[in-house]
Amino acid sequence: MKGNQAQIEEDIRLWFEPDVQPIPGMNFPPKDFESVTLTNKGHGRIEQRTLTVSSQLKGFLPWPHLEQVFKLERRFTSIRTGKVQKQVVYGITSLSRQDITPRQLLQMTRAYWGIENGLHYRRDVTLLEDRTRMTKGRMGQAMACINNLVLGILLGKLKFRYLPRTRRYFAAHPDEALSLITRL
Repeated sequence: MKGNQAQIEEDIRLWFEPDVQPIPGMNFPPKDFESVTLTNKGHGRIEQRTLTVSSQLKGFLPWPHLEQVFKLERRFTSIRTGKVQKQVVYGITSLSRQDITPRQLLQMTRAYWGIENGLHYRRDVTLLEDRTRMTKGRMGQAMACINNLVLGILLGKLKFRYLPRTRRYFAAHPDEALSLITRL
């Protein structure tokens, strides 16, 4: 949900919270939760992802074609330092349980975030595009064009693979950066 539908995200978050007994002796109806957990090791970390789905909010949330809601919990453990990072995101899908299993949905969300990260991570994290506050005229659009140019040249034409290392290299060798620009 990425924060752009705050009320729906909050409703989903509350749905996945443990039930609180409102009146002694009164119980909530059982929830139809189904979960799957996958663990991967790579890039110097162990990643554990748990996806929990529910179809009981269908018809209760103001979202067309909603079939299921889900909670995705990610736990990253650095192999080198042992440092643990946790992340929880909530989402919706128009795919029913007959259309997709929780395992397939988990794999689909991972593929989606792989695309999202591939497209935007370099811009948002390495080039600090989200932190930039350019408000005059079309400065933000111009900066996005410059970032596109930088990414296209460094990652496309010159085949550099790791942008932070490339930035550090050219920061330490400004003469080579200037030479690169003048050769284009």
